Amino acid sequence: MLPPGPEGEEREPESSEEGGCAAEERRPERHGCTYHGLYGYRRCAQPGAAGGDGSARSAETHSAEDFSLSLLDTNLPAEAETELRSFIAKRLTKGALFEGMGNVASVGLSIPEGKVGCYYCRFQQESLLETATSESDINAPEYVVCFLGGSEKGLELFRLELDKYIQNLKINLDLEQNNVEACVSPYLRSWFEDAICPVQRVVQLFQDKLASLLHAALSYTPVEVKNADERTEKDISRFLAAASLQGLVQEGTMTSLCIAMTEEQHKAMVIDCSGPQPQLHNAGNNRFCEDWMQAFVNGAEGGNPFLFRQILENFKLKAIQDINNLKRFIRQAEMNHYALFRCYLFLKSCGSGDILLKVVKVEHAEMPEARNVVTVLEEFMRETSAA
Repeated sequence: MLPPGPEGEEREPESSEEGGCAAEERRPERHGCTYHGLYGYRRCAQPGAAGGDGSARSAETHSAEDFSLSLLDTNLPAEAETELRSFIAKRLTKGALFEGMGNVASVGLSIPEGKVGCYYCRFQQESLLETATSESDINAPEYVVCFLGGSEKGLELFRLELDKYIQNLKINLDLEQNNVEACVSPYLRSWFEDAICPVQRVVQLFQDKLASLLHAALSYTPVEVKNADERTEKDISRFLAAASLQGLVQEGTMTSLCIAMTEEQHKAMVIDCSGPQPQLHNAGNNRFCEDWMQAFVNGAEGGNPFLFRQILENFKLKAIQDINNLKRFIRQAEMNHYALFRCYLFLKSCGSGDILLKVVKVEHAEMPEARNVVTVLEEFMRETSAA
């Protein structure tokens, strides 16, 4: 059976290049017009003006005594920018912006889209964080960056990617120099292209070969990319990271899986991007990944990057559910031979028995009874494959 359709499907108008709506040749990678705003944020050192957490106590306006917001860069219309600044000022007033922690909300602005998703984050230059002292903290320059596009639910799916995008801004771009227009502004304009679109680009590039990439991500098979441009190589790396179960299963399990798969060098998958379509060598696959690949391909016509990410999240959720079901059957099989047969039937029917067995084998390595069950299951599966 094919996997169920993704929940929370985003249905926004298509968008264009770098916040404008005119670049029709790039429409498949856009999803409504996208915007950004960068503000300088300073807390005022007036007695009693600011709380210990840096939040301001003024009620309504960004120009209150407790802090100031100065516009550094944006592609929003003037009226919409004023509305965005008011929104950020209210969040600062409530102490809702903590340094380095991104937030996502829905914001109504005077733009054609009306209401859009807004990722916003307060941050400080990495170099300044290293040298700041407690006495100078109050005067150290800080910044608030906003990325707007799609919906709140859509941007929430990419919170980690956007956090990493801000981290790169903190480390690599010097906001104190007069290079905002030359260096910082192009980086901010590219946020949607660089942080949101990689999954979509990989789906469009691999098409029916995507199943092998999903299989490599789930099994932590090493992947080597050859003859690819820098963006494609980064896209593939980001897709593999997003499709893996990192953070969803025990950290020790992931570490052991990585070590085990890296030691099996003959199973490393090679992706050759020298031609118009990537060629895969030593690629693995299973029915589970084939089914979910079809879900991605079916969603490709709409050109919606948020939809692709939702499918990817559902893919990982189903994999976790299957792992948990198998572990439950294994616990039962330690005392019940019929439950052992149920384990076998489940592995045969789920479509990803090869990967599930590797995961539970690592997790149960130090549990003798469970390890014996896994060994028997491996023998059953080998016999079935050879028959």
